[in-house]
This record gives sequence, C-alpha cells and structure tokens, in this order.
Amino acid sequence: MAGQSDIEWTDATWNPISGCVVLSPGCSHCYAMRMASRLQAMGHSAYRGVTKKVNGRPVWTGKLYLREDALEAPLRWRKPRKIFVNSMSDLFQDGVPEEFVARVWAVMQRTPQHIYQILTKRPENMAALLNKSEFPLLPNVWLGTSVENAKFVSRIDLLRCVPAVIRFVSFEPLVGAVGEVDLTDIHWAIVGGESGPRARPMDEAWVEQIHRQCGRYETAFFFKQWGGINKKATGRTFLRREWNEYPNPGLALD
Repeated sequence: MAGQSDIEWTDATWNPISGCVVLSPGCSHCYAMRMASRLQAMGHSAYRGVTKKVNGRPVWTGKLYLREDALEAPLRWRKPRKIFVNSMSDLFQDGVPEEFVARVWAVMQRTPQHIYQILTKRPENMAALLNKSEFPLLPNVWLGTSVENAKFVSRIDLLRCVPAVIRFVSFEPLVGAVGEVDLTDIHWAIVGGESGPRARPMDEAWVEQIHRQCGRYETAFFFKQWGGINKKATGRTFLRREWNEYPNPGLALD
C-alpha cells in the first residue's frame, strides 16, 4: 500500500502501519476501513484480522501490523513527491511503539526531497513524542490533525504544542459546524465532505465559516470535495472555483 494517490492534496501514500481503531464520529464511515476489509478478504497478509463485520459493515479491530516490507519504500522514490503518511492508519495511535515511529522519522530525514504529510486524531500523542530530543524538527514533514465538528476543535490547541515547520488541520469528513476556531500558527486547512456509502451531508455554511477564518488568519485553504455517494458528481467547486492553496514553508520558517 505505497504508491501514487488520487487524493487531491497529495501525490503518493506510504503505509508503514496497517490497522487502526474507531476513535470519533469522523471514523464511522472511514474509507480506509472499507479498503482494509477488501484487502483482508483478498488475503493480504498486512491486513489479516484488522477489521470485522458489525451489522454488515467493516469496523477496525485494533489489530496493528508494523510493516517492515513498506518501511523503506520512499528511499526508492527519486522524484520529489508529497507523501501522505499512513493514509490507511494513524502513526500516533496507541499501540505503535516509539521505536517504530523513530524508524519512520529516520526514513523521512534521509529523504529531504519529499514532503511528508502526517495526519492524526491523537495530537496529544504526537506532541508528547515529538517534543523528545530523539525526534529532530524536519522541515520536510508537515504535521496535522483531523477535526470533524465543534466537539473536537480542542485538537487544534494540542497541535500547536507540536514542533513543526508546517501545521495543518483536515476538516474532513466535516460532519458539523466547527464554530469560531483559533488558527494561529496553523498554516493550512483542508476541507471536505464525507464520501461513499452512508455519507453524511456537508452544509455549505460550515465551509464558508472555515474559509472566512482562513482568510482572517492567513491560513492556506484547500477545498477537497463536497462528497456524497458519488463525489465525482458533486465535484469540488466552492464559490464558483476550485481552491488548491498550499502553505509556504519558507514563510513558516521566518
């Protein structure tokens, strides 16, 4: 599970870990859970037992695999890429050993030609680990957290405790209004609706609220999708245009 990606804001995915757990409402219809279930049914050894069926739907079991076979994949990619780390999991979930995170960190340090984008729903774990001296600040590593509604806005405050050149928030799947949020020292915001079976709708007013606050804090704004059962049909146009803004690493270093 490493290679080119059709996720709009990245070029490739890299999954040195398989498996996860359901943590908050944004996890309920996770695409990675569905994909992991399919890979498990196909007999993929790195996904054996990571999901189970509950009321006919796949759900994470909490079983994890630390994937030696995938760990060094970026070392073979010469052309610079934006790489979404653990698109199928969470590097900072409970149960991932600090030593393995350090090995992932070492690969990213050895490949400065790439930009690594790491998302977590556990920014408290990310902050606790990355404030240790064993984890140097890497300018090619962007660190982010997911916020799906107002209940989880506190994750942004925790993200500010993480040493990073670029910090970002993924408001995806956006399943409720987030209200007024403090985007100080948040360099990038991704907004997107849920997609796939049983997708919950996203209100345009929720998007407008985030977009307005990005302008106030000079946070780059990326609108990923409206989502729905057929995300291609709903598209990714907001206010009559596509929004593909990225943060400026040079400004963040000033």
